[in-house]
Amino acid sequence: MLYQLIAECTDYDFKQALEVKKPKSWLKSVSAFANTLGGTLFFGVTNDKAAVGVEDPQGLGEKISQLINERIKPTPIYVVSNFMEDGKAIVTVKVYAGTSTPYYYVADGVQEAYIRSGNESIIAPPHILNELVLKGLNQTYDTLKTNYKKSDYSFTFFEATFYDIMRTKITESDYLSFNLVDKDGYLTNAGVLLADQNIYTHSRIFCTRWNGLTKTSINGEAVDDKEISCGLLQQLFSAMEFVRNNTKKKWHKSGITRVEMPEYDEEAVREAIVNGIIHREYTRLGAEVCVDIYDDRLEVTSPGCMMSGKIIDKEVDDVVASERRNPVLADIFARMKLMERRGSGLKKITDNTNALFNDGKNHVEFFSDRNYFKVTIYNALYGKKIGDKSNVTDVTKTNMEEAIIEQIQLNSKVTVDQLAEKLQVNRRTILRYMTIMKQKGTIKRIGSSRNGYWINSSN
Repeated sequence: MLYQLIAECTDYDFKQALEVKKPKSWLKSVSAFANTLGGTLFFGVTNDKAAVGVEDPQGLGEKISQLINERIKPTPIYVVSNFMEDGKAIVTVKVYAGTSTPYYYVADGVQEAYIRSGNESIIAPPHILNELVLKGLNQTYDTLKTNYKKSDYSFTFFEATFYDIMRTKITESDYLSFNLVDKDGYLTNAGVLLADQNIYTHSRIFCTRWNGLTKTSINGEAVDDKEISCGLLQQLFSAMEFVRNNTKKKWHKSGITRVEMPEYDEEAVREAIVNGIIHREYTRLGAEVCVDIYDDRLEVTSPGCMMSGKIIDKEVDDVVASERRNPVLADIFARMKLMERRGSGLKKITDNTNALFNDGKNHVEFFSDRNYFKVTIYNALYGKKIGDKSNVTDVTKTNMEEAIIEQIQLNSKVTVDQLAEKLQVNRRTILRYMTIMKQKGTIKRIGSSRNGYWINSSN
């Protein structure tokens, strides 16, 4: 039963006995569990998961409840219970993730809030403590009102981009409903970050193309670099332009078309940069989003761990549940179809990148600690000769219909113009083939021309 309960825990700590004179040794874990994703304390279990048991489990449970109620403020939601393991009594304290954060350990005139970092409970750094305070007030950084009047600033790039993508003009009432301004015309932090002017000078992206595999290698000097200081939307487009200018596409002629072989999938790179913009901690002055391009990989690093405090796996092959650190900004980018639906962005980065390699292996890595989140995307052409076509579909072996189906399988929302560009034929040719394929039932359009997608209905 012990191992089953451990497997069901979001997080856990083991205590061989109850420390009554030094309760901080375990109460800091109660604080940390309540401030993050919850967790369970096991009393009567050693660190190597061996059951040694406790005496008087009922009395011990009452003492645990007394100390939690006295020393953790506000009092979190928790359940104390016990069970028998190999004839030994084990006491458990299940602590639920709280909404009234931060939960402090209070003693001797000092109050300290703890969070989980790996399998340890540590004092929450100032920037994380600020987020816990906002969470307890049911607020986020991007929703906070500022002293900046909207009428004093311009939003030309934001409005033009919104129209280009949505084909509708953004109105003054939209600014209010999107939570970019308040009813008195003052910008929220989200509004400030979308303005043309660089009002918050710390909200920048640093882009660097390094010569080599590391920053400190013999040839590790920067080949190109750019500091991007403007509204967040323009930051995204400028960063993508930097990546395009500092990466390559190889290609070869195949029958009637040209097959491109990019180093990186553009949508995967965009998703990684958007992830950095949306989830970064804007309260961390001097900590910027960085895009570093090396010979063999591209890295996007942003200040701020996972909002939940969870440490994610190095490899992601499924949708990752996530809390949005800046939900207003996330909503704006999602409306404009510049980011994936909630939780699926990391999977898209992985899937799109691995499709370039087409070797059944993973070529994306994720890293997070309590300070930074990093996405590493490996170069699909690194070490390949120009004539190496092993991972590219050769259109001479197929026909145009099969090439179109392949592109639809890679991106079900691919447009006629994108197909024409990828297959290096004119738009009319693509339309002709797709009309025939629809008549034959090979492909089918689901939804509208603007928001729909393609499916391969021949399978």
